[in-house]
Amino acid sequence: MKDTEYLKVKDTRVLSNEWGTLTQFKVDYRRKDGRWQEQIREAYDRGHGVACLLHDPDTDCVLLTRQFRLPVWLGGEDPFLIEAPAGLLEGAQPEERMRLELIEETGFEVSELNHLFDAYMSPGSVTEYLAFFTGTYHLKNKVAAGGGAEDEGEDIEVVHVPLPDALGMVRSGEIRDAKTIILLQELALRQFSVSKD
Repeated sequence: MKDTEYLKVKDTRVLSNEWGTLTQFKVDYRRKDGRWQEQIREAYDRGHGVACLLHDPDTDCVLLTRQFRLPVWLGGEDPFLIEAPAGLLEGAQPEERMRLELIEETGFEVSELNHLFDAYMSPGSVTEYLAFFTGTYHLKNKVAAGGGAEDEGEDIEVVHVPLPDALGMVRSGEIRDAKTIILLQELALRQFSVSKD
């Protein structure tokens, strides 16, 4: 990291380096009016990731997962979140990693994935961005048991949800995961655009 005309890093301190790296930064930030202001910020770095929503056009179902999330439990909420399959890149190319995650988490292998966009999910404190994908699946595409990697602490349930029901679950609060909401809304918008043509 090198200094710029708007930011000078004065000091860094690693606070934790377990699952990811949490670093405290002491910086001088140049405000819009030209004044410099000292700020202390923390950033959590665990690498970048991928997420994918698979849709079965024959049944109009989407393929989702349900798994335990400790931070949600710490917040006093139901910690078993319904989510689109996702994972960390860990040095792999996004599409390659997504294919592996789909098999590992859901047991489904698909022939084609469409890259939609990359987005930062919590840019105020986390360096991670996700590469978002969509794809088509059919029940005949199941090639493995799924359920995640036990040695990584994963215990994943695979769920097939009709798209209208999944959208209703967003409105009711049953689906609260940001990446999943983004992917469901993107699919709904795409179907809406096609129906209008």
